[in-house]
Amino acid sequence: MWRFTDVPESTRADAERFLSNLNNQADFFSPQQSIVVARAPGRLDLMGGIADYSGALVLELPLAAATWAAVQFSDEPAITLRSTGVEDTPQVTIELAELARLDYAAAHTLLTRDPERSWAAYVAGCLIVLQRECGLLLERGLRLFLHSNVPAGKGVSSSAALEVATMQALSTLYDMHIAGRELALLCQKVENLVVGAPCGIMDQMTSACGEQDSLLALLCQPAELQESITLPNELEVWGIDSGIRHAVTGADYGSVRIGAFMGYRIIADLADLPVQTHGEQSVSIEDSRWQGYLANISPSLWERAYRDRLPHQIHGAAFLRQYQGSTDSVTHIDPTCTYAVRQPTAHPIYEHHRVRLFRALLARPALTDEDCYLLGELMYQSHASYSACGLGSNGTDRLVELVRQAGPTANLYGAKITGGGSGGTVAVLARRGSQAQIEHIAALYAQETGHAVEILGGSSPGAVAWGSQQLVVT
Repeated sequence: MWRFTDVPESTRADAERFLSNLNNQADFFSPQQSIVVARAPGRLDLMGGIADYSGALVLELPLAAATWAAVQFSDEPAITLRSTGVEDTPQVTIELAELARLDYAAAHTLLTRDPERSWAAYVAGCLIVLQRECGLLLERGLRLFLHSNVPAGKGVSSSAALEVATMQALSTLYDMHIAGRELALLCQKVENLVVGAPCGIMDQMTSACGEQDSLLALLCQPAELQESITLPNELEVWGIDSGIRHAVTGADYGSVRIGAFMGYRIIADLADLPVQTHGEQSVSIEDSRWQGYLANISPSLWERAYRDRLPHQIHGAAFLRQYQGSTDSVTHIDPTCTYAVRQPTAHPIYEHHRVRLFRALLARPALTDEDCYLLGELMYQSHASYSACGLGSNGTDRLVELVRQAGPTANLYGAKITGGGSGGTVAVLARRGSQAQIEHIAALYAQETGHAVEILGGSSPGAVAWGSQQLVVT
């Protein structure tokens, strides 16, 4: 039986559940060597969301639910991965020689071509990135065991938790000293370049650098940690799963992101910023005014100078003919598609402003009822803007409406869709001690829709604060 030599008290119960699952896999690890274990939480996006790729401030809560990664060297010339969360193909083996010295395009093809095995891209992708970015020499086999309590497809960053836990365990095993910010950026490369999902940076940063019971404040320019925000004693945050699966790889998320970068490219042209083309669909912009981020354009300037000069939508081929490409390196403009532009561009401009106001209100020494109402209204505005971008869903809209109808008299102040949108989870801001009201909302929704509903609450430390632990045999 494997056991921890030490584990933080705040996650002891979670650690025991993980050990129970690992010890049921008695054949997987060799008892002759120790095992390195890391843990990374999911996150609840309170404010900011998809504006992260446009440079906005985001406020994120690391959840109690987390993913565990256990790794051990192996004498076999292969990487063997096993996950308790995969039904069809829970174990994947990749020959060591297949992973050595692959570029990102080849790694993406190798690891994602079989849908039933593609979950391994999030894990083996960490080895690809460590080889290419940190000089790792992949000379020994590995066995990796994954166990997660983070609901998949619910918009609470199950993929980032998987990447961060794996990267933290591997960096400890290989005696690499990687700081939290760099760890998160490496994990974003896994998702962008190996998995092929055009996510921003907030998920990986929260999973790596989050602090228990505090909101991680991240200015995504590109990933600047600011002072974390301890939740006021009178408030708590909950997540209610809509039962509608969310996927950051979905076309809606990618199209909205493309539209936002199209908008920035058009504004750069209107502002006479110097532009250089760099091959197919790639441009760079010399931007001393906004440093390349839509979020740095003020709402008043947007309304006065640019809003009415941007098209509501544009055909991909027409955009490429006139503007050659965008500054986004992780998306591809389809010449045959039509993209919404004005609303995806407006969203991060206003969202950055909303998030800054939200943070300023939370910083007040004593929150009044009016402050709480204003916090909730900012969340409702954010949710409405998501829907205007095309990232809403009937389920999340209904959950938000149920919270709005219950309102402050039920100690519920605001709600919004989280993360990439198009389903997933709704974040709810409530007065502390409102679990019964949250359960009532969830029960009403489940009765109306027939969807199975999960409530997410609590918080835990990010991967860096938790550290890495060793397991030994008893």
